[in-house]
Amino acid sequence: MTTMAARVKTDIRYKPVGQFEETRFEKIHNVIFENSNDASIEVAQEMANLIKRKQLSNKRCVLGLATGSSPIRVYEELVRMHQEEGLSFENVVTFNLDEYLPMDKENTQSYHYFMHEHLFNHVNIHPENIHIPDGKTPSTTVVEYCLSYERKIKDHGGLDFQLLGIGRTGHIGFNEPGSHYNSGTRVITLDHITRVDAAPAFLGIDNVPRKAITMGIATVRSAKRIVLLGWGQNKADIIKKTVEGEISSHVPATYLQNHKNCTFVLDTGAGSELTRNKTPWLVGPCEWTEELTAKAIVWLCTKTGKTILSLTDKDYNDNGMADLLMIHDSYDLNIKMFNRLQHTITGWPGGKPNADDTNRPERAEPAKKRVIIFSPHPDDDVISMGGTFDRLIEQGHEVHVAYQTSGNIAVSDADATKYAEIAKRISPSKEAQSIIDSIVARKESSFDSPEVRRLKGHIRRGESYAATRYLGLADSNVHFLDLPFYETGTIKKNNLSKDDIDIMVNIIQDIKPHQIFAAGDLADPHGTHRICLDAVFEAMKKLKLEPFTKDCWLWLYRGAWHEWDINEIEMAVPMSPGQVLRKRHAIFAHQSQKDGVMFQGDDTREFWMRAEERNRNTAKRYNDLGLSDYAAMEAFVRHKFD
Repeated sequence: MTTMAARVKTDIRYKPVGQFEETRFEKIHNVIFENSNDASIEVAQEMANLIKRKQLSNKRCVLGLATGSSPIRVYEELVRMHQEEGLSFENVVTFNLDEYLPMDKENTQSYHYFMHEHLFNHVNIHPENIHIPDGKTPSTTVVEYCLSYERKIKDHGGLDFQLLGIGRTGHIGFNEPGSHYNSGTRVITLDHITRVDAAPAFLGIDNVPRKAITMGIATVRSAKRIVLLGWGQNKADIIKKTVEGEISSHVPATYLQNHKNCTFVLDTGAGSELTRNKTPWLVGPCEWTEELTAKAIVWLCTKTGKTILSLTDKDYNDNGMADLLMIHDSYDLNIKMFNRLQHTITGWPGGKPNADDTNRPERAEPAKKRVIIFSPHPDDDVISMGGTFDRLIEQGHEVHVAYQTSGNIAVSDADATKYAEIAKRISPSKEAQSIIDSIVARKESSFDSPEVRRLKGHIRRGESYAATRYLGLADSNVHFLDLPFYETGTIKKNNLSKDDIDIMVNIIQDIKPHQIFAAGDLADPHGTHRICLDAVFEAMKKLKLEPFTKDCWLWLYRGAWHEWDINEIEMAVPMSPGQVLRKRHAIFAHQSQKDGVMFQGDDTREFWMRAEERNRNTAKRYNDLGLSDYAAMEAFVRHKFD
């Protein structure tokens, strides 16, 4: 965990925006951190300072609190400060934003459970000072209940501080698109996208409630101080609309533009679409690094519809890049960028033997490399890099695939029941019947039994073997790590432990790879992909003195939701139509994830369809920039260790 001493502190106090060149497109003050961990610690520190100031004045501190993945690290830091630094919550009164309706307090998906699990059970707050909307409020009295919730907030002098997250619809609390500027606490029908985003926690969208009780826009706006948290690339678009767009009920978070003390605290992913980050040359003078120049040229090609080599001085001048021409001639810029992209393309992802590798993304030697493909779930390998996987085996490298988690939570009860019934018919046993009975008896608020989880894990293992055998990989080169952090039986995972890191260290040390491929899709900072990548980083950190690590390159791939920007790509592996088909068949081996997969997000297509479109689009973007035309491409970025 990052310590306070190791961090560079960033001031998140409110500052007006819009009047300065760098923020002239922005209407809400925002601060961008390198990562969500450091950002969360700063927010927790502000909340702690407020609590302490109120204590010195013998006053209550009234906090409005949010749920979801975004504030988890903030709550962890508040708990740490209570346990290690003596931060007292005796003067704290809390009001939570929302709760599903209907919802039992004991249900593990309730916000009552969430808040006690992450904060209230670990600090000295008085139970009577905790206010969370009651998800069991009868429909006959819910209107009066909502009005009484409003009165309680006012009776306590209003909210001193309101912590918010933001949904992809732009909702704050559960104030969905269409919410009124002056709305108070009320019952609301949840937007489909909101329910889709909640589906993983409920093991499927059909289990997500359709209604909720939420504080209203006016209630939130009445807070004296508002801090909104935004983490990850998947929040970037809605952050841009909220910070730079017009105030609209279609994006309820835009109402915060009128608040006099509101700050958005973001990580680099969430802030990536803001104009000053996405296209800084439109804001003001830039320091034209090689990376920024590449980004600008790709953007210019997209905007003008031209290939790289056909860009002119006028194109640069007309689109805010005139100062770049003061440093470089446009023809030289075009040639340099064209060559840069051309040199990323290779049909030899493990390096081409006996060839000049000066302008190739991978080394020629050793000709036969030892390779580990780390796959967070048991299908990320073939979904994200199935063509490259196939090519590495075909070209004679010693390929190993390591599935970091069992993926058992993504197997439906219906699939588990089907396999248990087959096992029972083949060889009647008490265990098979026990598994069937456990699935039937399981309540929505309880977890799978260890026996059910074990069966679901075996299902994923069998599918993984089917895929790797299809690609021609020996079973001895397939490794199931079952990292302990994942094995909670629910969507909420544990933090990485020494046991997790040791497992990773052992497999890397045993194989001593020249290449590692790992998932770099970090849209959700609390998701499995992020934790699995952190496990790779931590393991390599422990192994940094081992001689083999000096010759080990780490390549990052992305999953079924996002792709690297063209200017970021350092290796692009073309696929023929035949290889696209082989990749599809390898994905098909994961039958439990093929039809009606539980965690597909708001894209209803199957994963093989998404992967093929993503790979086709990458190839098309290269072609649109004036490079060769391929059927599909898989893309990678090299992570360079310190």
